[in-house]
Amino acid sequence: MLSKTEFENLYIRYFDAIRNYVFYRCGDTDTASDTAQDVFLRVWEKRKQLHNKHLEALLYKMANDLFISNYRKEQTRMNFEQALALDNEGADISPEEEMQYRQLMADYATALDLMPENQRIVFLMSRDKEMKYSEIAIRLNISVKAVEKRMTSAIKFLRINVLHNDK
Repeated sequence: MLSKTEFENLYIRYFDAIRNYVFYRCGDTDTASDTAQDVFLRVWEKRKQLHNKHLEALLYKMANDLFISNYRKEQTRMNFEQALALDNEGADISPEEEMQYRQLMADYATALDLMPENQRIVFLMSRDKEMKYSEIAIRLNISVKAVEKRMTSAIKFLRINVLHNDK
């Protein structure tokens, strides 16, 4: 059983590390803080079943699982919104164009899933959040040259994995 004092010590010792771990995965401070809070909330709820040994690995595992779960939920929500937007605009396009659009979006989503994580993070920060390379470099604690290299690699990856169907 994990006592209140042991939990407080665990929180003080690992909260920032867990938040930073999630931040480097997603690049969003709010998401990282929320996920870290959720991890410790779950630890608190299960404190009677936990012992003070090997908790560090458990914290990182929980953070990773929560991050992935939230990421998948967000992707599902975004796919639904895109499908809704497409349905609303569907009167202006032919069924063939709609099918091509849906296939392109599916190829894009698949390519993003397959893309190496460091490239995907930089690509999404640049394209979705419209961050400048210098801002990304500061957020990820890497050089601007490293951001440029990752973006170049990400674009090449997408070109190969999304546009391969057109050739």
